[in-house]
Amino acid sequence: MKEVSINDAAANTAAATVSRIAMGVEYKGANYRGFQRQQDNIPSIQEELEKAISKVANQPISIYVAGRTDAGVHASGQVIHYDTTANRSMHAWVMGSTANLPKDISVTWAKQVLPEFHARYKAFARRYRYVIYNDPIRPAHLADEVTWYSYPLDIDRMQQAANYFLGTHDFTSFRASQCQAKSPIKTISHFKIIRFGKLIILDVRADAFLHHMIRNFAGLLMAIGSGESPIGWAKEALEAKDRTKAGVTAVPYGLYLVNVEYPEKYDIPKRFIGPHFLSGLPE
Repeated sequence: MKEVSINDAAANTAAATVSRIAMGVEYKGANYRGFQRQQDNIPSIQEELEKAISKVANQPISIYVAGRTDAGVHASGQVIHYDTTANRSMHAWVMGSTANLPKDISVTWAKQVLPEFHARYKAFARRYRYVIYNDPIRPAHLADEVTWYSYPLDIDRMQQAANYFLGTHDFTSFRASQCQAKSPIKTISHFKIIRFGKLIILDVRADAFLHHMIRNFAGLLMAIGSGESPIGWAKEALEAKDRTKAGVTAVPYGLYLVNVEYPEKYDIPKRFIGPHFLSGLPE
């Protein structure tokens, strides 16, 4: 029989007390250079979350995220996870972390998950909403939380164009040059254009997204919705597999990560599909 040393026993005991915690997070991205931790003290969502959670845990915490949103991009359904030996209630993780965060970042739920859970790699679908304020007058409210477009937009034209993107395609034409994804082939299962008062929402669900993919869709669809470009341009741009053929990249302010989906066995909590000011919009 193998002899177990005191050090081995201690290591096994320590490993057994490690918990993996998943969290839901929402944030306004306007004041940050993106989710990912930056150098030279540039503000990031990751840095603020790690500082806040570390205070609650009373130990250094490193987090992993479902989707590294860009500068200026928001989230109402972001998911993170981290490992810790700290013993806290889920209520304490939520309220304690939020209390130590800036007012534009909140933790919405916390749950102990299986050790195999990973916020990024176990996700099988993500959903984004891109919110356009469609009115001749620039909005004073929500100015950095929506994208303003002054010319009238025809959502029927936009929907006809968006339908070309449904299914599995090579989305090279809608991929940023710095995109690090291994393949441009993605599957879009849901793409709806919705009018909600003066707001127009691009609601998109896919297995995964390329860098700037939604913002490139938005730039093209606004040009089609305004009548500046024909509906068939969407199909031509998709088939071209050439970023230069698909128009401009829309600004980030209207973009929200609203949901990340995981297998049922992880029992990840579900909240309403945000953002908050779209409360009442069918999900």
